[in-house]
Amino acid sequence: MVPSARVKICGLTRPSDMRAAVEAGAGYVGLVFFEKSPRHLALDTAREVALAAADGVAKVALTVNATDAQLDAICVAVPLDILQLHGSESPARVAAVQARYGLPVMKAVGVAGAEDLATLETYATVADMLLVDAKPPKNGALPGGNGLTFDWRLIAGRQWSRPWMLAGGLTAVNVAMAMEMTGARQVDVSSGVERAPGVKDPDKMQAFVDAAKGNVPCPKT
Repeated sequence: MVPSARVKICGLTRPSDMRAAVEAGAGYVGLVFFEKSPRHLALDTAREVALAAADGVAKVALTVNATDAQLDAICVAVPLDILQLHGSESPARVAAVQARYGLPVMKAVGVAGAEDLATLETYATVADMLLVDAKPPKNGALPGGNGLTFDWRLIAGRQWSRPWMLAGGLTAVNVAMAMEMTGARQVDVSSGVERAPGVKDPDKMQAFVDAAKGNVPCPKT
């Protein structure tokens, strides 16, 4: 058995999926604002989905190189707790977003090799939280949600000065192993709990949360 982790279920597109994610035990829920993603939400839909979340569950807006105007519109329309920057935003941009909106900022950093670890150290000096994700394929359309893992040994035993969350290709089958190898105590899942892009599966969400919280033995691979 592994220690319990707090779970973020990202890419929720329907109120029913939001309610199922909360019922499964997610501590964070993510809404995507990126038009190239199959999980992208219009503002009115995003508000409806967000309002289906229970009190105490952190609502996260995933954006990719969003402008102030885009972030303004999102923050006005949708009740949020955290802004997730999942593009090529600079450390200065992270700081500017924090100052403008007064919300915690989670910065996603893609990892493919040891050379990417220095980038994590840089963002740990400004972001409120790090999302350690698999680097997307070269010329890929999506910065995340690709169902890809990375070599977890690269971050085994590492700690940063900010809280961090592990993402990238996690499923109910591999999340316990990923936690054991990396020491992660927060994990993020999107495509790994879907029956189709943007459509979550309640049973998969429950199985993932159970595995991340150590409610079931580590599944055999």
